[in-house]
Amino acid sequence: MDRVLVTGGAGYIGSHACKALKAAGFLPVTFDSLVTGWRDAVRFGPFEEGDLLDRARLDQVFATHRPVAVMHFAALSQVGESMSDPGRYWRNNVAGSLTLIEAACAAGCMDFVFSSTCATYGDQDGVVLTEDSPQHPINAYGASKRAIEEMLRDFEVAHGLRHVIFRYFNVAGADPEAEVGEFHQPETHLIPLMLDAIDGRRAGLTIFGTDYDTPDGTCIRDYVHVMDLVEAHVLGLNWLRGGKGSRVFNLGTGHGFSVREVIAQSGAVTNREVPFTEGGRRAGDCTRLVSGSSRAEAELGWRPTRSTMGQMIADAWRWHQNGHYDR
Repeated sequence: MDRVLVTGGAGYIGSHACKALKAAGFLPVTFDSLVTGWRDAVRFGPFEEGDLLDRARLDQVFATHRPVAVMHFAALSQVGESMSDPGRYWRNNVAGSLTLIEAACAAGCMDFVFSSTCATYGDQDGVVLTEDSPQHPINAYGASKRAIEEMLRDFEVAHGLRHVIFRYFNVAGADPEAEVGEFHQPETHLIPLMLDAIDGRRAGLTIFGTDYDTPDGTCIRDYVHVMDLVEAHVLGLNWLRGGKGSRVFNLGTGHGFSVREVIAQSGAVTNREVPFTEGGRRAGDCTRLVSGSSRAEAELGWRPTRSTMGQMIADAWRWHQNGHYDR
């Protein structure tokens, strides 16, 4: 069985990717530092603990498992933190990715699937973002991801590293079977924060900014179900394994939801009131990000079948009620 090295495989998206890879006939090998990931989330293949900045450890893992490809999710991803501590993001995300890419090339593992973000586009209101939209990130998180994209292109020219880059923004939902799900400490994502507030695990939700130039004054984001998202990553892996060239794909539904709209949907799905307060804007937040995915649909055959807001909240609520991790 072909092995795939999944960095960040103990995290939210990475653990779901491991489940999808196993279902597709691969053996996922999780590489994770457990700084933000969870050991309990590693359920679908071998686990190797380590830091991306540790080249010797990476070389050891490549030699032991001989993966046919890398699926790279490991990254710090909090926009607000990236604005206050950019050095941590450049060191972890960029230097860590460089170490990983160099180790992969040295091991002859030349198929690389990268988890990027629509945050590389910055604040471009009133448009549906395409893969050819200009990239002008407004926070260190987005800038670090753009830098890694450029790094991959350079390593393709120099060493033949084939890559698929996926850009997406808000990932939501959970494994419908509730084997793995979304669980961060601290939690920063809107839907799990809302579910915590509904469930009484926190005093309430804070809406950061109500004076944006949107119909209801709150930020608008495109949400994709995590299971649809990781299915695209498996398709991207098969794209590379089939001998096709490097490519960039956006993953989104083309439809954005405001914070207030998500709150309303959460109340409808759970049949509970969402307690919230209104606060000021956070540094680095864009007004509106909506990502089209026509290229992924046309070239990969990707269809986001679970990415309705109601389904994403329902699956997240099921996980929220049934599953949490212990380190």
